[in-house]
Amino acid sequence: MRCLVLGAGGFLGGHVRARLDADPGVTVEAADRSRADLLGGGLDELLRQAAPDVVVNCAGVTGGDEVAMARGNVVAVANLLAALDRLPKRARLVHLGSAAEYGVVPPGLPVTESQAAHPVSAYGMSKLAGTELVLAARRRGRDATVLRIFNPLGPGTPETLLPGRLVAVLRRAASTGERARVGSLDGHRDFVDARDVASAIRAVALAEKPLPGVLNVGSGRATALRELAAMAAVVVGVAPPLEDAAGSARSPSVTWQQADITAAIAALGWRPSFAPADSIRDMILVPA
Repeated sequence: MRCLVLGAGGFLGGHVRARLDADPGVTVEAADRSRADLLGGGLDELLRQAAPDVVVNCAGVTGGDEVAMARGNVVAVANLLAALDRLPKRARLVHLGSAAEYGVVPPGLPVTESQAAHPVSAYGMSKLAGTELVLAARRRGRDATVLRIFNPLGPGTPETLLPGRLVAVLRRAASTGERARVGSLDGHRDFVDARDVASAIRAVALAEKPLPGVLNVGSGRATALRELAAMAAVVVGVAPPLEDAAGSARSPSVTWQQADITAAIAALGWRPSFAPADSIRDMILVPA
């Protein structure tokens, strides 16, 4: 099987590439944003040369203004779908969506794929628009599945994500001797290891039976943010951070996220294997 990974230079894309590279039955063509800018030219030529059986779209925009996110998460997806339609060879599309598409969900309950999507951030709105484009193409006959990724972490987690920021401020505290400071750690999130995400993507890429259009990829557990910070502090060897700094403006109204992963387990035979404590430990101790 020939697999093209778009966005292979990113955090999740790098883990996906490594997981697929480890499979002797898969030939991987990896493209970072410099090679496969979905907003510019060259995409048709890239697809033609790669001749993929499967395209995994890990490319996207997580920050910036609304225009940047619309271009990176909506227009880029439309361009990719159009280019796939022009490809003589039919290729499966595995597209990475986001838990941010769901928006505010009832506290204490795991969210299923049937939950109505009401994103509250520009990022969530742009990701939902991209998902809807993929699902529309699926209704027209495109072999495509969207994986709604919850909160990824693990080796190489960037500081743009909460676990990466936590580890970075704790490490700075260890080097300076000053107490780490972060924003409010109220709330719960479903943290899923990037290596588990990569395994789920591999399962979709290799699936021989029809799959649902949308599948949640998470740990199936809600972890308190304060608990995650305490785990990281223990590994770094410093006190837990004080919560008196400016926090992230990204989806502050979302206080609870927990994925129901029943559908992914049934469809893929996949289960997450890393607990949050394992992921935090490896973030700090394993080279990226």
